[in-house]
Amino acid sequence: MGRMSPFFPKICLLLWVIFPLVANAQKNNRNQLEHTRTLIKQNPDAAFLQIKRILNEALEEQDNYIAAMCYEQIGEVYYYQAAYSQALDNYHKAIKFFRQEKHAAELANTLIKVGETHYYNRQYPAALEIFQEALAIYSDLDNHRGMADAYGHIGQAYEKSQRYEEATKYQNLALKQLKQEDDPVGVAKIYENIGSIYEDKLQLDSALHYFTMALELNRQHGNQMAQIEVINNLGDVYRKTGQYEAALGYTRQAARLADTLNEHYQLASAYRDLSRTFDLMGRYDSAYYYSEAGRDIFLDIFSEDSKKQLTILQTLFELEQKDDAINQFHKDRRIYGLFTAGAIVITVLLVSLGISIISRQRLKLKNQQQLNVQNSMLYEAQKKALETDLHNKQLREENLRGELELKSKELTSHTLHLIQKNQLLEELREKLTRMVKDDKRDQRKELKQLLSLINLNSNHDKNWEDFRTVFERVHEHFFDSLKKHSDALTSTDLRLAALLKMNLTSADIATMLGISQNSLRISRYRLRKKLNLEDGENLSAFIQRL
Repeated sequence: MGRMSPFFPKICLLLWVIFPLVANAQKNNRNQLEHTRTLIKQNPDAAFLQIKRILNEALEEQDNYIAAMCYEQIGEVYYYQAAYSQALDNYHKAIKFFRQEKHAAELANTLIKVGETHYYNRQYPAALEIFQEALAIYSDLDNHRGMADAYGHIGQAYEKSQRYEEATKYQNLALKQLKQEDDPVGVAKIYENIGSIYEDKLQLDSALHYFTMALELNRQHGNQMAQIEVINNLGDVYRKTGQYEAALGYTRQAARLADTLNEHYQLASAYRDLSRTFDLMGRYDSAYYYSEAGRDIFLDIFSEDSKKQLTILQTLFELEQKDDAINQFHKDRRIYGLFTAGAIVITVLLVSLGISIISRQRLKLKNQQQLNVQNSMLYEAQKKALETDLHNKQLREENLRGELELKSKELTSHTLHLIQKNQLLEELREKLTRMVKDDKRDQRKELKQLLSLINLNSNHDKNWEDFRTVFERVHEHFFDSLKKHSDALTSTDLRLAALLKMNLTSADIATMLGISQNSLRISRYRLRKKLNLEDGENLSAFIQRL
């Protein structure tokens, strides 16, 4: 029998010490990530810093699971700040690690979040495909709660695509699973989703039935936030059926509850619904009052949220740039240190070898001296090569910083959210136009003034200047290239061209310009003429090539 190596007990002792330390470190990181998840909405800056620190440690230790969890949480930080492209980028990094490590449940959960991101960007086919992939994973795991969640999301995607039969089918599948899991809060949400489908189909009796069941369950379990939405939905149904007094009762109830919970967005929605109901009842003073009240709240929300999100996004981008630059610097220093240490070791070995040869072979002293000279030249050449390599790495670091600065230009997507308040102005314009046409009103002159003010606000909003500044950072020479084709382009033509360059839909472009679809078609025709495009040449394709 072979003799045991004297190092074997020491190796076992070392492993016995190291494994508990590694396990404790992983457990500590997971506990910290649970804490950061609660901070993501409350304090995104602090959460981002802590997650990045844990991520860097995980990457150094090649702990792919913790790294994936970090990427998933960073994606959530960006998602709640409406930076959807950055959110998707981090979600996909998490998905890559979860696939490699075969963490199926976490993979399915992250896929749901990717689908939600596409859903809120109105990319319903893409969202549907991802939700179905998550459902397949949950089904393989026999995870009933996950399957119910995926069913509900698939149903919502079908509803937005106006495929009501499939939407109802999947919502019923979700309902069945949640009832088996005895999840009344989830059941209430599915009741609300089914009621929404019937409301879209104008089957209002069925919609009323499901909304009523959803409200009862939410009241039983004290879910006040969900109650606001359901009560508002009930008010909408009664208004659509012509039962205006009942509609007012429910909508006022929703407004009181939203005011109590300090939910400004829900309060503004309730005021908007009250305005619609009073307008249908012919009580135009009340309709005008609640319309203005809702409008003021919406403008305050848009202004405050936009400022807050812009500040947080700028902070996050700066933090990420600095963090990445620091990490790259540390990596380069470590690499340079390794090369330097290697060079020193090589030099020491060469010198030792030279001394040994000199002491043993004095007769070959002349040849040995030549060898030492050659070795010295080799060392100098290696040293120069190392210095050249370090210089090249510094240049690559500068290029990386440039690429990171380009990422910050994606703030364009957020600036566009500021322009979307034109949708609110358009809604007000339509309502005020109807009131102006009523010759029985005595405030017709004032309403015309309001219409003029809204039109001025819609057409000359300062936010367009902010949008152009950020747009030119991303597409630096776009306007110069465009003007080479025509000297007669107006500021309106330039706005239209910029929105076409961003590949937006005609409906979104019309809303952002504050014009109708017919006016948009005329504007597109005039732009084609000014650009001297040939018959059959697509305007959008031409813009994309610039």
